Amino acid sequence: MTAGTAVLREMRWWDIEPVLELEHELFPEDAWSAGMFWSELAHARGPQATRRYVVAEEPAADGGGRIVGYAGLAAAGDLADVQTIAAARDQWGTGLGARLLTDLLRAATAFECAEVLLEVRVDNTRAQRLYERFGFEPIGFRRGYYQPGNVDALVMRLSDPATSVRDENHG
Repeated sequence: MTAGTAVLREMRWWDIEPVLELEHELFPEDAWSAGMFWSELAHARGPQATRRYVVAEEPAADGGGRIVGYAGLAAAGDLADVQTIAAARDQWGTGLGARLLTDLLRAATAFECAEVLLEVRVDNTRAQRLYERFGFEPIGFRRGYYQPGNVDALVMRLSDPATSVRDENHG
C-alpha cells in the first residue's frame, strides 16, 4: 500500500498499544514507554491543549486498520517541538513522513508558533533529508542524547512553519 491510502487522524488512547509496537520495532534501544504517550495525550485535547498527536492508519475491509505511522508535536508559547515522528518500514519512500510532518507544521501554525525545533539521530540521514526539504536547518548537537546507545542528536530549527506548509513541493 502507499501513503495515499493511509488516513491521518488524531491519536487517541486506544492507539497507544499499536503505536508502541511500531515504536519498539523502529526504535528498539530508545523506545518511548506507554506512560510517555499517555502523558502527551493528556495535553492533546480541550481548550488548553498544547500537543498534537496523529496516527496514519491503513483502512481494512473489516472496519479496523493497521497503524503505519505516527507523529507528535508539543507547543509552548511561540515555540513548537517535534516530539516524535515515525513511519513503518514498508512505508518508507511513500511520502508518509512528509504527510505526517505537514500535519505537525499545520498544528504549529494553529498554535501560533514562530519556530519549530526537533532532534534527530545523527545517523538518521533519511529523516534529516526530509526535514531539510521542509526548510529545517541544523543549529547544533546534543551529545549522547539518545540512550542507552549514547547516540548524538542533531538539533534542527524551522523558522515560520506557516511558510513551509504553504510550499507543497516537499516530495
